[in-house]
Amino acid sequence: MAPSVLMVRFSSIGDLLLTTPLIRAIRTRHPDARIAFVVRADMAATLRTNPRIDELIPWQRGSSLAALGRRLRAGKWTHRLDLHGSLRSRLLRQLVGGKWTGYPKHRGRRRLLITTHGAHGGALGPVAERYFAAARDLDVSPDSGGLEYFVTEEAAARADGFLAGRLPRGGRPIVALAPGAAHFTKRWPLRHWAALARALVAQCHVVVTGGDGDRDAAAAIVGAAGPGAISAAGAFDLEGTAALIRQSRLLVAGDTGVLHLATAVGVPVVGLYGPTVEAFGFFPYHARSVAVQHALSCRPCSSQGGPACPLGHHDCLEKMIPDEVLAAIRTVAAP
Repeated sequence: MAPSVLMVRFSSIGDLLLTTPLIRAIRTRHPDARIAFVVRADMAATLRTNPRIDELIPWQRGSSLAALGRRLRAGKWTHRLDLHGSLRSRLLRQLVGGKWTGYPKHRGRRRLLITTHGAHGGALGPVAERYFAAARDLDVSPDSGGLEYFVTEEAAARADGFLAGRLPRGGRPIVALAPGAAHFTKRWPLRHWAALARALVAQCHVVVTGGDGDRDAAAAIVGAAGPGAISAAGAFDLEGTAALIRQSRLLVAGDTGVLHLATAVGVPVVGLYGPTVEAFGFFPYHARSVAVQHALSCRPCSSQGGPACPLGHHDCLEKMIPDEVLAAIRTVAAP
């Protein structure tokens, strides 16, 4: 009998993309399995085009979790995987019933890493591989592949049209920049982004990506760089952004979901890391990448970033100069 697998991870973009090696492994090991995935509705685009999933079940934040539980309880699941480990997912488990399996979040060790600034706690292991603990009854293991995001032909055509109308065809490669981040302490200073873009346009086209909230930052970067730099901030949804990034030679970004989106479409990345460290398990997974970071005694100070540097200086990113990032770009872009 083929497995019927229910997977739950509500958010966010990077975390959801990190589940894709597990989804691939289940589909490869059990080709006839039924795979259903519960995700928050505003994050559903992260997995909507994944052909390895049979049913994507979006849950609208603020709507009844009990109703979702009743719907899922009617399913004849052979395996129920909690890939979130949150209060909400644990409540859903109770509402659905049956046997569930989860993965090690290592909350205590993560707190220890933060409070001792890396002195204790050890490496927690890649999150993409820790998810496999939830599938221990499905006889799957990580392969050598990375994350996956599937770009549709329609999204690719939109990205092509956008670039064709703004940049000359052929010639220079495109370098994508993603200056946005949900939390301030993960954002590289705008003046550094502007200086990086100015240096890059001498040899590359620069495309600044982001959402509606990144329009002003993108405009400032493009304005500082001059001809050869364009803004795509606010112009695309997640699928369009993935298609646009796929046209690029590489992406420069902070520790955000867009970084993982780039690796999921096969684009090399330069990651700019401030408050977070590799030991948390969220660095690029099986991807061509360079991490730019400074070994400071105050790192890590947070696992997700925050509204302000706890010490008031933000040295982890303030003192990361554009020349360092340019060197990393040359390394990752080398043949």
